[in-house]
Formats: sequence, structure tokens, C-alpha cells
Amino acid sequence: MDAFLSFPGNTQLFIIDHSPQDNLREICQMARVTYEHHPENRGFGAGHNIAIRKIIANSPFHVVLNPDVSFGHDVIPAVLHYFEKHPDTGHIMPKVVSENNELQYLAKLLPTPADLFFKRFLPAAFSRKRSNRFQLKFTGYDRIMNVPYLSGCCMFLRTEALKKIGLFDERFFMYPDDIDLTRRIHRHYRTIYFPEVQIMHRHEASSYKSVKMLGVHLWNLVKYFNKWGWYFDRERKEINRRTLQELKYFR
Repeated sequence: MDAFLSFPGNTQLFIIDHSPQDNLREICQMARVTYEHHPENRGFGAGHNIAIRKIIANSPFHVVLNPDVSFGHDVIPAVLHYFEKHPDTGHIMPKVVSENNELQYLAKLLPTPADLFFKRFLPAAFSRKRSNRFQLKFTGYDRIMNVPYLSGCCMFLRTEALKKIGLFDERFFMYPDDIDLTRRIHRHYRTIYFPEVQIMHRHEASSYKSVKMLGVHLWNLVKYFNKWGWYFDRERKEINRRTLQELKYFR
């Protein structure tokens, strides 16, 4: 199941249910909740696009929200205020912490194959320096940053940006679709890590627990690098160079 929220004014919650049965329909009969049952699960991005298409013409902002995310009443007003003060911002992700209040490093550079595959398959000691750079840990995650890759667990989006660059690429079933969308928005707008407020993310990391999901993850990464380039990706190189320069990264 995927959840979606559009705002402000006439706030509307969309529940797009990919379960085999529509058992949730009964408990979703309430004001400002739209429930749709789509038993054919075409993936994370395709599911979110169902709701985005319904609101994109009339809502200035939209939240893509995983069901394993929760946050307080202060988050939406603070994010809206930042959007209103910075019309060049197309996407915002708040600070993300675990249930134990541990920081999750989800603001990143655009990945190379080595960034993702080394992190996944090599011991941490072999890739620590590279991982720290890729995940921008050197910043301390304590300041507002314009970065090209923000996690899909909670995406505050300006619908004007989506009209310009398009919706989720439905070729990706899941995983790199958030990289792809943030990257395309970043071409034309600022994509902001916003630590002024925070959300809690109960990260399941299913590809670390299931061989099937690991296969899904790897296959979709292959699709991503086939689209953008494996080692020869001039745009990635320039975006990452500029990002590190702005964040004052020194080797």
C-alpha cells in the first residue's frame, strides 16, 4: 500500500492499495480520503503516479509518503513556508531519523555503480571513505543543502516541477526511481535537504532480508545505469563536482 497527501486548502489523502484484496476499503470511508484498489502492482513510481495525476492540475504541492513514515504537526507548515520563500525549490526532504532517533543518511550525490554495489557487497571498512563522501556525512547533516539525490521515503514536491520534468519513470519497479526523479528535478530546481524539521522512518531494508527483493533491487539499478550511463555520465560528474564545491568538501 502506498499513501499520498496533497495540500494545502482542501487537503486530500490518497490510499493506493496494491493488495490482492480490497479489505482496506471499509476503513478508508472517511472525509478527504480517496481509496483506490489496484491489485496489479506495477511498482512504487507507477503507484504514486496514479495519485499525482489526480492532483497535479489543481494542487501546488504534493507529498509522496511511505507508510513506514510518521511526523509531527510542525513539518508541513515549515516545509510550505520554505517553498513559499524559495520559488526555485522543487523538492524538499526533511531530516530523517529511525525509531531510535538515529540519523539516516539519505541526502546523497548522484551514484556511480561503485557507490551502490561496493556499499552493498563489500565490508564497510573497504568502502567507508567512498561511502562517507557519497552520503555527504562530512557535512554533519545539520544545515540546509541543495543535493541531487533525496530519498523517496518522504518527498515534498512542487507540482510545477513535476509538470516541467514529468512524473516517476515507470520503467523502474522500485529503488532507483527516487534517484531518477530527484535528478530530473535538480536540473531545473533546487532539491533541498531540510533539517529544520524531522520525520521518523521505520526503514525495512527489504533487499537485505530477501533474495527476491535483492534481485529486484539489482535489476532496477541496471535499468537506471542503462538510462543515465554507467561510468561515462558527464552530467553526473558535473552535478557531483558542483555539489561538493558548494558544500566545501576537501579531500
